[in-house]
This record gives sequence, C-alpha cells and structure tokens, in this order.
Amino acid sequence: MIRTFVSGCAFALALIAAPAAAQSPQERSDEKFAELTEGRVAGEPQSCVPALRGNRLQVVDYLGFIYEQGDTLWISRVKNPRSLGWDDIPIIERFGSQLCKQDVIRTVDRGSNFFTGVVFLEDFVPYTKVDAEG
Repeated sequence: MIRTFVSGCAFALALIAAPAAAQSPQERSDEKFAELTEGRVAGEPQSCVPALRGNRLQVVDYLGFIYEQGDTLWISRVKNPRSLGWDDIPIIERFGSQLCKQDVIRTVDRGSNFFTGVVFLEDFVPYTKVDAEG
C-alpha cells in the first residue's frame, strides 16, 4: 500500500514536471535557426531574392522560409510565427522572377489539403559563411 502511494506520487510529479522540460514549438524553431546560422554572418536585408529553385526552399515551422543559394542562406521570418506549422505546405504566388516579401503565400494542410491560412513574410536576410582563415 505504501509502495503504491509512493509510486503514484512519483508518477504524478513526473507528469507535472514533463511540460516544464518540453520545448515549445517556438523554442524548437529558435534552436533550429541558431543551428542553421552557426558560423554565418547576417548581411543587408532585401525585400526580394533571386529566382528560386523549388528544391532549395525549406520551411522551418514557427520561423519562416530558408532559400539556399551557394554559400548563402536567405532567411525570411514570417510575421506571425505560429501561422506556419510542420503540417503546412506553402503555395506561393509570385508576380515576377524573384520571390518577394509582398508575394502571396497561402498554406494548406499536408494531410487534408484544406486551406489553413496566409503567411506574410519579412525581409530576406542573407547569412553567409564566415571565412575561418580571415
């Protein structure tokens, strides 16, 4: 009887402590951002980036979009990070040969293909690798 009570208390404490130890989606995206930009320096923000190749555009949930071009990562955060989750697929309506923060980006659910929202971008910031020798 006492053993069951102690085990029950330990289980209850573990349940209470678990949410505090778990990372929020925003914390995970911030960690991912830090990993991606490690060893890189931010450049001058731009409202548009050169023409995209679809296979180089990545979505980082609760953060934004990343486009890799050579040694440069172009990162555009979304204005409302909670509006872009892991299960969202972006549908980008470009109005020229570049991707610009003014372009319309709708999202659909990965499983159901139902419309989930609209994403608004901030400027694209280039992050380039730092030369280790200099």
